[in-house]
Amino acid sequence: MGQSLLLSLRSTCTRLAVGATIVRDKRIIAGGYNGSVSGDVHCIDEGCYLVDNHCVRTIHAEMNAILQCAKFGVETDQAEIYVTHFPCLQCTKMIIQAGIKKIVYLKDYHNNDYALRLIEQAGVEVEQVILSKKYFAEIQFGDDLEAMD
Repeated sequence: MGQSLLLSLRSTCTRLAVGATIVRDKRIIAGGYNGSVSGDVHCIDEGCYLVDNHCVRTIHAEMNAILQCAKFGVETDQAEIYVTHFPCLQCTKMIIQAGIKKIVYLKDYHNNDYALRLIEQAGVEVEQVILSKKYFAEIQFGDDLEAMD
């Protein structure tokens, strides 16, 4: 989870900084953070591009990590994903389709009922972790550190 927190610091979205790390056989195989498509402008530079109160400019951290695996031919079947925030519905569907069998997350974030049902139906294990802030004293993670005691 520490790696995902560090990745979230690279986020270029001003609304929410998210990081994701994919692990298989106890080895990190990919990481991602939420940001713009390569070559496009970033939210930190021009603001979020909102449609229905959702930034459509941003590729989510989970998607970036899974796409990194696809780009470089790295297998995700039976892997685990560590995410700073509970995945949205679209990322949940992508995680399931990628064969990832465990989601470990730090913060609840609009946990979608349908996503939860899909996770259960697919037999994906879900674990919320609580981290002591003593391990992340130097990381600026907004109000989220308050919930880590």
